[in-house]
Amino acid sequence: MIQTLLKLTEILQPLLKLAEILQVLTKTIVSSSTNLILVQWNPSYRITSQIKLPSKERFLCSELSVRTYKLLATNQSQTTIQEEKDSNLWEESKQSLYAFNFTTEEADMILKKAFGWIHSPYWGEERRKETPKLDSIKEMLDYLKSLSLSDDDLHKILKKFPEVLGCCLNEELKANVQTLEREWGIKGKTLRNVLLRNPKVLGYNVDCKGDCMAKCTRCWVRF
Repeated sequence: MIQTLLKLTEILQPLLKLAEILQVLTKTIVSSSTNLILVQWNPSYRITSQIKLPSKERFLCSELSVRTYKLLATNQSQTTIQEEKDSNLWEESKQSLYAFNFTTEEADMILKKAFGWIHSPYWGEERRKETPKLDSIKEMLDYLKSLSLSDDDLHKILKKFPEVLGCCLNEELKANVQTLEREWGIKGKTLRNVLLRNPKVLGYNVDCKGDCMAKCTRCWVRF
């Protein structure tokens, strides 16, 4: 009887060690400079694979759960769809500028400056990257046209002040045009001349009244 128990102990001992290893693996996150792998254990799954990391260490681990795989696959798919959507929105927005006699490169640069994709002193450090939307750009351009600005005028304004497309239509452009008329009586042809000379007035949103707020590119003091 004792000999039989000893033999059973010898047989069970490796299995007990394996069970201990698997328990540790359930809480282990295997990481490297280029990989982050969450190891999960489910008794219903078979141990089938080894994972090689750049350090050439091999870890015996269980299969990732089906749920985790589906989540990763879904996130990757959504990222791809979003990238394609952003690319299409950018292309549509760029084409809307061709009517004002801009080349592809010029239209691309205008959008990059307007929506924070390249540095512009006008925005300072506050502008975050955004993907332009065709409807918003059309609404902006239609409003500018309503100010008796021709396509040639818009070409000059966008070339001098491309950031205007990234400004807020209601809170900045419309509000500033109203301010120009209310405070200085500027409207009609006079407004057109002012905008051609200094289009940045459309984006003013600060009035420090001489007490500098370090937002000089958007301050009414410059007017």
